[in-house]
Amino acid sequence: MLQQYLFFVSTALLTALSLSQVLASDPAAERGYRFLIETVLIPPDFSESTFDEVWKDWPEPLKVKAANATPAERRAMAFDRYGLTMRAGDDSGKPLQYVVTSEGRWSMNCFACHGGTVYGTPMAGAPNNRFALQSLTEETFQTKLRQGKPPSRMDLGAIAIPLGTTNGTTNAVVFGMGLMNARDSDLNLVFGPPKFFVNHDMDAPPWWYFHKRPTMYIDGFAEKGHRGLMQFTLVPENGPDFYKKHEDNFRDVLAYITSLRPPKYPGHVDQTVASRGRVLFDQSCSKCHGTYGDEWTYPNRRVPLDEIGTDPVRLTALTVEGRKKYADSWFAHAGETDAQQTLADPDGYVAPPLDGIWASAPYLHNGSVPTLWHLMHPDDRPVIWRPVSVRMDEGKVGLTIEEPSEMPESEPDSVLRRSYFDTQQFGKSRAGHTFPDQLSESEKQAVLEYLKTL
Repeated sequence: MLQQYLFFVSTALLTALSLSQVLASDPAAERGYRFLIETVLIPPDFSESTFDEVWKDWPEPLKVKAANATPAERRAMAFDRYGLTMRAGDDSGKPLQYVVTSEGRWSMNCFACHGGTVYGTPMAGAPNNRFALQSLTEETFQTKLRQGKPPSRMDLGAIAIPLGTTNGTTNAVVFGMGLMNARDSDLNLVFGPPKFFVNHDMDAPPWWYFHKRPTMYIDGFAEKGHRGLMQFTLVPENGPDFYKKHEDNFRDVLAYITSLRPPKYPGHVDQTVASRGRVLFDQSCSKCHGTYGDEWTYPNRRVPLDEIGTDPVRLTALTVEGRKKYADSWFAHAGETDAQQTLADPDGYVAPPLDGIWASAPYLHNGSVPTLWHLMHPDDRPVIWRPVSVRMDEGKVGLTIEEPSEMPESEPDSVLRRSYFDTQQFGKSRAGHTFPDQLSESEKQAVLEYLKTL
C-alpha cells in the first residue's frame, strides 16, 4: 500500500510541476491555456444550478448517498461520476473540462476529451479515459425537464447522434464531419440535404504527442496548424468573423499544445531489462514509432490497413468527399503560398510516437486494448472489459480491469453500463497490431519495461 501511495503522490507532484514549468517558460503557451479554460467558444450545455441538482436524477442507491452528503461531497461525486477534474492549482471548484461563466453557464472546452487523469492524477493534455459525455448529457437533460428549463442543442443532438457508447470515447469525428458539411470553403453556413455519417467512437490521443507530429488525426490526412484546431467550434453561432477574430488566440493554443510533454514514470524500472528492451524496440518497432532520447526521430509513417489490421471503421467513415471539403476550406489555408498538403484517400493509420505511452491507456485508436501487456499479447486481449480502479495495473502497465463474460444489458445505471468495453461491437475491434508476436515472451517483457521509460 505504501508503494502505491508513493507512486501516485509522485505522479501528482510531477504533473503539477510539469504544468507550472510549461506555463512559466512560454508566454504564448500560458495565453493558450488560459484562453481554453476561460473563453466561451460554443453555447452552454447546462447551468450551475442544473449540475448541482443532477444527483436527484441518479439511480439508487447513489441518489440516497448523495442526498445524505454535503454540497461539496455531492460535487465531488458528480465530478467522479462523469469523469471531470479540478484544474491544477485552482481551488475555484470549476472543472478543467468546462468554461463556467460568471452567470453559472457551463460550456464544454477542448479539455473535455484531452484533459483527463494519469491513473487518478488530473493532467491537462492527458486523454480523458473516464469522460461519460452521453450519460452527463442525458442526466442533465432530465434535470432540466424537472426544473422547467429548455434543452440545449447538445441535448437534442444526443438523441439522434450518440455522443459516445463507452465512457472515455467520443463520436467526435462525426461531430466534425457534420459541422463541416454545413459550411462552404469560407466557413459560411450553407443549407442542403442532410447526410448520413457512420457513427463510431474514438479514443482521444494525448496532446503530448503533438510536438512530434507534422499532421493531425489518426490517418494523418491534414497538416497540423492553428486553424485546424478551430474546426470543432463550427456551431451555427460561429461564422467567418469568429474565426478571424480568434485566429491569434488559436496560435497561442497551438503553442500550448506543442509545449506539452508526458510525465515521467514514477515507479520502479528494471534498467537492465529496459536496456535490453531498447535494443529490441529499435530493431523491431522504431521504423514506425521512432527512436527516443535527446536525438529522437519520428518517421510519421502511415501503415497500410492490410498491414496494421486494426479496426477499419475510422478510416472508411471519413469520406474522400469530406477530406476534400476540409482541404478546400479556410482551415487548410493559413496565408501560405501553397495550400496545405492533404490526403483525400489515405490507405491506413499513422503510427503515433510513444512518449508517455504508459500514461495514456487504453490503446489503439479506438481504445479497445486496456494495457500494454495486452497490446503485446494480441491473443490474450479481453473481449469485454471494464476498469475497476483508477489505479494503474503496474504489472501489465495500464488500466486495472475485470473481464466479465457478457455485457450488463439490463443495468439501469448508464454510467456503469457504459464503463464496459465490448470489442465485438461496430468500430470497437481489438484486432490488429500483431507485430509483437514476432518476439519471445522474455523479449516482450523487456520491451514492456523499456516502454515505461519513454
